[in-house]
Amino acid sequence: MSEIPRLNGAIRALEQGKPAFVTFSGADYGTSVSMAGSKYDGVVFEMEHTPFDVRLLRECLYYMLDRRQIAGSASLATNTTPMVRIPVNGIEMNQWIAKQVLDVGVYGVIWPHVSTVDEARNAVAACRYPRPPSRDYYHPAGMRGDAPRHAARYWGLTQQEYYERADVWPLNPRGEIICGIMCEEVRAIKNLPSMLKEVPGIGVVIIGEGDLSQDMGFPRQYDHPEVAKAIDEILAICKEHNVVCGHPHVDAANVEQLLEKGFRWLMPAPEQSFTGLDLGRKASGRS
Repeated sequence: MSEIPRLNGAIRALEQGKPAFVTFSGADYGTSVSMAGSKYDGVVFEMEHTPFDVRLLRECLYYMLDRRQIAGSASLATNTTPMVRIPVNGIEMNQWIAKQVLDVGVYGVIWPHVSTVDEARNAVAACRYPRPPSRDYYHPAGMRGDAPRHAARYWGLTQQEYYERADVWPLNPRGEIICGIMCEEVRAIKNLPSMLKEVPGIGVVIIGEGDLSQDMGFPRQYDHPEVAKAIDEILAICKEHNVVCGHPHVDAANVEQLLEKGFRWLMPAPEQSFTGLDLGRKASGRS
């Protein structure tokens, strides 16, 4: 069988030197259908601040399948890549929740409130299958339990093909899974250089502006000089370690500035900010 083309649309954009346009969205059928036909590279279903419902997530993933689109493309993948933000904070280290959503077939797991090296290592390890120490890309050692049947079928792969691709990117260049961490506290910023240096496999660091501003004493005052300075510091650390940095609040008013600053994972809102998405794609040279 010939090499299977890249399945994760967000990774595909980043590998091509383009920013990835991704959005947070509630998990419901109508939104799933809308997202499937959108220009977003990926959608992150929100299950941190809404009920964690694996059955609903599974159904949303299947509502994103468009047989005509898939048949007419050179890829087995959906037009927009489904991912999920899980409810556990980093400190809770509940690997089983990542296992549940990965076994459904998502291509990415976003972990809230990851603030230490141990929490970051747990996040990455929970998204990986175990392998012998002699194998490439061993560290961080995987902890994901083995039950690939449903995810492999959703990806359109055999189980053995799924094993080859169900790893974290960019640690494994052939991996299709994004392990993203949210940077949402002052202590997370202090520990971020160590996290990015010591834990390979973090695909994106997304700035949690709301919680970060709360932690700094300026709730949702995103333009406050101290908050803006902290955001710039996170971006600078990510650039220094060549890790993608994500901004969660993107619209027509700020998208061009964020692109100029070097954010590579941009998250316009799904309904309110298609203007921001379209303007951002144009500004970055994408149609």
